[in-house]
Amino acid sequence: MDPGASCSSVASPSPRALFLQLAVCCFPPPAARVPQEGIKKSLILHQKRMGFFSLFLVASMPIIQVLLIGVVGAFLASGYSNVLTTSARRDMNKVVFSVFTPSLVFASLAKTVTLEDVISWWFMPVNIAITFMAGSILGWIACNILKTPQHFRGLIMAFCSAGNLGNLPLIIVPAVCDENGNPFGRDRGICRSRGLSYSSLSMALGGLFIWTYTYSLMQKSGKLYHKMQSKSIQCSVDSDEEHSGQDEEQDKGGRPAAYADEEAPLPTSIKPGEQREEGQLEAPLLSFQSEVADKGFWTNLKDAVHQFIEELMAPPTIASMIGFIVGLVPWLKSLIIGDGAPLKVVQESLQLMGDGTIPCITLILGGNLTQGLRKSKLKRTVIIAIVCIRFVILPLIGMAVVHAAYGLGFLPHDPLYRYVLMVQFALPPAMNIGTMAQLFDIGQEECSVIFLWTYLVAAIALTTWSTIFMSILS
Repeated sequence: MDPGASCSSVASPSPRALFLQLAVCCFPPPAARVPQEGIKKSLILHQKRMGFFSLFLVASMPIIQVLLIGVVGAFLASGYSNVLTTSARRDMNKVVFSVFTPSLVFASLAKTVTLEDVISWWFMPVNIAITFMAGSILGWIACNILKTPQHFRGLIMAFCSAGNLGNLPLIIVPAVCDENGNPFGRDRGICRSRGLSYSSLSMALGGLFIWTYTYSLMQKSGKLYHKMQSKSIQCSVDSDEEHSGQDEEQDKGGRPAAYADEEAPLPTSIKPGEQREEGQLEAPLLSFQSEVADKGFWTNLKDAVHQFIEELMAPPTIASMIGFIVGLVPWLKSLIIGDGAPLKVVQESLQLMGDGTIPCITLILGGNLTQGLRKSKLKRTVIIAIVCIRFVILPLIGMAVVHAAYGLGFLPHDPLYRYVLMVQFALPPAMNIGTMAQLFDIGQEECSVIFLWTYLVAAIALTTWSTIFMSILS
């Protein structure tokens, strides 16, 4: 008998039969409930799969944008277009270094940094410092194991330590808040606002570290590279002079003078003025070697302080310090930030110029990539080592650091804050490394090749680690 039909029948059954029919209608047997429970489980599993797929799209979208803009830059620098020539890329990079990047750093710092946030989020600069320290140590170990050239070691350490703490968290973290089933709360508006605050502070602090520590690494590598180049040129000049002297002796000994003059287009005699000029060219290298041996403690300390001050005078570093001051002083912030600020147009103008930083850097990197694929001198093992450090070792260190800090009570209970701290260990290299490489004329082709492979791998690695981090925090 169908339970549904018995429930709707109009006949008057006995009280016992009526009770049995009512029990069957209201409490069906377990066999009847199994399909419904299976449907619920399949729906939950489907939602989790859709969540991972949507997270994959969210995390890979900024990476794909970087790659697409890089392809445009490579086309503009190729022989088909020849718009982004070497000189054009160099001039464009100077504008990015002197104008666009300082504008972006100041606008983000002045708008987002407050005294309360600095006090409550004090562990974020410590966390970023740990990422730089751990990456530098791992990069130094990789350089010693792989025996990379001396002038490339600072470049490799920069790629291993400096992550893209700017535009990637600004895109990924708020987008994760918009996904269904995220472990950061049901109110998407509150999650987005907190995520933007964390990401903006991450970008500001990351810019400060990059334009002090990473800038110093790249500057030292550039100086070492050009010093080695000047030494090699000097050695080639000396060898040419020795060969010309030998040829002159042979001409004097066994051949007529007229015949010797025909084969030696350069005069063998050197004027006194020219000799002094050559001596002036050779003097810095010789005096530098002697100064290194005779320098004392105070001289080395003075040179270190002078170099530190020189690094602090870089335009992005100055913009970072001014942005921090404006953000921490309320009356200065009220002059520039806010709808009723009298100097609001200054902030909007700087923000407008800062928005051009990432596209210009990516176009320059794409233009350098056309030469990097042909002229790069880095071994494949070096690129593999950088990828393993950035996307395998550092994220594991990040999970351990954040877990230990939370266990010691250093972090607030907000899981989104811990998620941002973990993501800082799993990001691809900072785009500003390419700006510094162009600025100091060191490893531009190698930079482009490393960026290509690290951002290709990041499309999958960053998504995987984001999913793992959220599963840990949920």
